[in-house]
Amino acid sequence: MMEHVILVDQDDNAIGTMEKLEAHRKGILHRAFSILLFNSKGEVLLQKRAPNKYHSGGLWTNTCCSHPLPDEPLEQATQRKLKQEMGIELKPTFSYKFIYKADLDKGLVEHECDHVFIGTFDGTPMINREEVEDWKFTEMNSLRVDIKKNPQAYTSWFKLIVEHPQLTKIVA
Repeated sequence: MMEHVILVDQDDNAIGTMEKLEAHRKGILHRAFSILLFNSKGEVLLQKRAPNKYHSGGLWTNTCCSHPLPDEPLEQATQRKLKQEMGIELKPTFSYKFIYKADLDKGLVEHECDHVFIGTFDGTPMINREEVEDWKFTEMNSLRVDIKKNPQAYTSWFKLIVEHPQLTKIVA
């Protein structure tokens, strides 16, 4: 089944839909979300994307990320994908959004209005091996150091999220 993404303008107003892979081939701006879950020690839960993903396979990234389906509220989409990818049932909270464009592997382009959600989780994820290869909790300062040393090991959007001023305010 072909999945569609919500195309948006620069103000995040929905202007249509497009098949997901086509939107990434053409670099068309669309709505997405990224979730960062933190444990009670302030460590962020990372996932390593499964190697068979349509892009950025084998790279470390935020806890969960995806696209809302057409007519699906963002809050519902975040809960759906957290459960599907990480086996985690919780409702993350919206934090901020930003637009970015990045060239990816396989000739694809990520051009997204990314809504960043955060939450707290102290458990053990039950990962979906089709989506996620591995996971770990890591301290933010160590993460920032490792991203500088090994930028090729992380997704393009996650590197932007980690350095975003809004996140820096939240997790100093």
